[in-house]
Amino acid sequence: MRIRDLLLALLVVVVWGSNFIVMKLGVHDIPPLFFGSMRFGFAALPLVLWLRPPKLPLRKVAAWGLTQFALQFGLLLSSLKLGMPAGLASLVMQLQVFFTIALAWLVLRERARPVQLLGGAIALAGMALVAWNLQARSTLIGFVMVMAGALAWAAANVLSKRLGTPQALALAAWGSLFAAPPLLLASLLFEGAGADLHALHAMGLGAWLAVAFQSYPATLFGFGVWSMLIRRYPAAQVAPFTLLVPISGMLGAALVLHEPLQSWKLGAGAMVLVGLVLNQLPALRQRWRARGVSV
Repeated sequence: MRIRDLLLALLVVVVWGSNFIVMKLGVHDIPPLFFGSMRFGFAALPLVLWLRPPKLPLRKVAAWGLTQFALQFGLLLSSLKLGMPAGLASLVMQLQVFFTIALAWLVLRERARPVQLLGGAIALAGMALVAWNLQARSTLIGFVMVMAGALAWAAANVLSKRLGTPQALALAAWGSLFAAPPLLLASLLFEGAGADLHALHAMGLGAWLAVAFQSYPATLFGFGVWSMLIRRYPAAQVAPFTLLVPISGMLGAALVLHEPLQSWKLGAGAMVLVGLVLNQLPALRQRWRARGVSV
């Protein structure tokens, strides 16, 4: 991976790690599905008024927006509202890495190396450690919802790979346009128009800043860069970078939200990081060999 692309990937990791804290704070005052609809509504408008759609069938752009945005974040935001800690959510969401590798193998015929499979097994053991230590029923439901959101993200990764368009910003903006209406409809059905209007009228500066952070750095920049990287490099090489998200997510949640960092959380995080290293070994070996370094 080029140094520039590596730095972009790491910057996205920092933004997304911080975003879990912003989402947790946001759903305290705003119904989660309505919060999601606002996020993607502002991300889409006014960009779609002057950005042409990607040179793709709109049904494919809509499918990407629904999986990458509506499904993933509808589930994730609802899980945070149910009590799923932000730091843990940032960790569990990284199941998308292994879902992506599995789907890329099934759909794109991209084969994972044995060491990557070992990394996946270690990281999944870390997820089992998380599930074992969750006590509240609502948090367990939230855990399952985050895993479902991770599967939606993985499906979007594979779809992005197949789309092949270099128009990353346009894809993020138009994908947001297709994500906002179903989230708003779901909010009206499950959260109620009264709750949405009350939240809208009560929103202060902090709530509006949370929506703005969600819409621009986290959505347009983050997913624009991410979709570019996932098309440029093998999915098994790019997807593991998000395993670094829990570091900033868990540490930030501990500092800002005062979420405790128990030993089992640190252990699960360490297992996920080991999985990241093992997933990156084949790509690193290939680069070293190309430079004449014996490995």
